[in-house]
Parts: sequence; C-alpha cells; structure tokens
Amino acid sequence: MKNRIHVLRAERRWSQAELGERVGVSRQAINAVETGKHDPSLSLAFKLAEVFEARIEDVFDPKG
Repeated sequence: MKNRIHVLRAERRWSQAELGERVGVSRQAINAVETGKHDPSLSLAFKLAEVFEARIEDVFDPKG
C-alpha cells in the first residue's frame, strides 16, 4: 500500500525510531510499512494518522 509516511516524518524531522516510539512499534516495523514491504494493521494505521494529525486517507492510498 502506498503511503506518505516518509514525507510526513521528514516534515517533522523524526527518525524512523522516533516515529516508532510515538506509535509503539519498532524502527524496523516503521521501515517495513514506509517502504511498502508490509501493510500496517488497522490499529497501527489509526495511530500513525493520529500522530501525524491527519486522516488515514491522507497518510495511506488504498489504491496503491
């Protein structure tokens, strides 16, 4: 699934590890979702949207 995690994270100058801490997952999990290797669970998708203060649709492209 395509996503804007890298862009949103870069805008805030957060590392993958920092983002992982904010949503309760490892840096490796953030990397896997960010690079499209794994789709996030629904709960993780909601946490990511919340931490970016965005709608899920603004973070993830369900068509991608």
